[in-house]
Amino acid sequence: MIKGNFDIQLDFLRTSTPPMIGVDISSTSVKMVELSEAPKKSGYVVERYTIEPLPQDAVTDGNINNLDAVSDALRQAWKRMGSRIKNVSLALPAAAVISKKILLPSGLREDELEVQVESEANQYIPFALEEVNLDFQVIGVSPTNPEEIEVLLAASRKANVEDRVAAAQAADLKTIVVDVEPYAAEAAFEQVRTQLPGGAIDQCIALVDIGANVMNVNVLRNGQSVYMRDQQIGGAQLTQQIQNAFGLSAEDAEAAKRNGGLPDNYESEILTPFRENVATEVTRALQFFFTSTQFNEVNYIVLAGGCASLSGLDDAVATRTQVSTLVANPFAQMTLSSRIKPRQLQMDAPALMIACGLAMRRFDPS
Repeated sequence: MIKGNFDIQLDFLRTSTPPMIGVDISSTSVKMVELSEAPKKSGYVVERYTIEPLPQDAVTDGNINNLDAVSDALRQAWKRMGSRIKNVSLALPAAAVISKKILLPSGLREDELEVQVESEANQYIPFALEEVNLDFQVIGVSPTNPEEIEVLLAASRKANVEDRVAAAQAADLKTIVVDVEPYAAEAAFEQVRTQLPGGAIDQCIALVDIGANVMNVNVLRNGQSVYMRDQQIGGAQLTQQIQNAFGLSAEDAEAAKRNGGLPDNYESEILTPFRENVATEVTRALQFFFTSTQFNEVNYIVLAGGCASLSGLDDAVATRTQVSTLVANPFAQMTLSSRIKPRQLQMDAPALMIACGLAMRRFDPS
């Protein structure tokens, strides 16, 4: 890996095992999750989690615009968590990372592999290598040629990485790993996949993460991504509609969206059309998937992100797509500490997918 200016290990793809907290910095909030290992290695324990709101426009399109606001939110979230762990795992949005699968000769030594990856990276990265953080991971033997291996490379401009690390440092937190948001969500999805019949072996699962502004659709098969697409729709649109309809501030509209208390016409005039719009966009995404790949079926849709827990959204998506749809809860089979309120966690779980996946990095084998 080509390191940045910070004396830490920036690690997109490889594993790391020190105790650490998973931290998801989104456009609306900072989310933190701390997991521990259950006795006899029988699973995970959810020790703590928190969601701390961010001021409007502190983060837009994955870019930190207000470093002080983000570091203040990180500091407040960590304080509210009540954890002693200061090591954190962060993630970059997919739009800030160039990912590419490449084929290389098998049998290369580690140093030879690094040279080959850097050489290949020059073809795909539109920046000088000294301007980026670069990492790679060997996926395995090529399915079409046993004398080649598949390698996944990931690269991002140093500024994208350094802004997040700087915000954490200002909050007195130490960044151990920098991952990529879809990869972190995939790690958490493995906890959801085991809840599906037969573990969804040899089936296509569409993980649909609906954030504030972007809906990320990641189709997974046997734990591997086979298709990914972003579409411009998210919870911020619903918040804006609530503001306009009821004359609320952005903060009050967001709170009302989460906690209720809106007038009776909210359901029919605002929420229902928004749900139908999301369902239509999911349907379009699946159509793009079918026309872009050899697959012609999706077996399950799993909704994640802040919008996933909207009342009736799973039913609307299932009706429109005619695909079984469920709301993600990666914590469903985990043990909960006495600090966790189960009902609240179930509501928050879809929004915690990325933070959960990042927290799981401490248990990856080295």
